[in-house]
Amino acid sequence: MKDIKVAKKVVIDTSLFVNPDVRYGFGKTPTDAFRSFLNDIKALPHIEFYMPPSVFEELKNFLDLNNIASEDIIYLIQKSPKRHELMCPAYLLYELIEEMRDRVNKGLRIAEKSVRSVEHQKVDEIIQDLRRKYRDALREGIIDSKEDVDLLLLAMELDAFLITADKGLSKWADKLGIKWLFCQSFIDFMKAEKQTSNQ
Repeated sequence: MKDIKVAKKVVIDTSLFVNPDVRYGFGKTPTDAFRSFLNDIKALPHIEFYMPPSVFEELKNFLDLNNIASEDIIYLIQKSPKRHELMCPAYLLYELIEEMRDRVNKGLRIAEKSVRSVEHQKVDEIIQDLRRKYRDALREGIIDSKEDVDLLLLAMELDAFLITADKGLSKWADKLGIKWLFCQSFIDFMKAEKQTSNQ
């Protein structure tokens, strides 16, 4: 009896193409990176590549779709997670609420400090500094959008690798027992898979 090879599954985040620090392995612009990625995955029929439609809609804001062959996009399967069927442990909800409370308190402390510095700095400088620190305090390292949740749920449903440069997604992937790779490591993963498929 022949061994049945199960296709590897990969769920892709927009950061692979949008984040300038990590897309260099595919291209200089998001459009170049996405086009190069689609060209590469055509040569890897033993791997299924997925992206939730909500995430693809987000990605389209960064792409010039006129410069991407529509027939190549079919190699990236668009699939929504089965949101009404998947179950998550209740402790994750507790952790998310506790983390959000800590972040809100941190944001309040940052706002208070900014108000106290009014006498020593220009208002525009204070606002700019407040926005940066507040954004870091509330958004860095956390899942903060429905697109993030779709990526996690789909990777969990498919038992797939999640490819992301988002620290919040990788942290919550760990909590959910989801396999993940940072985008930089994914380039090496693709090279290794190409060698395997050529053997």
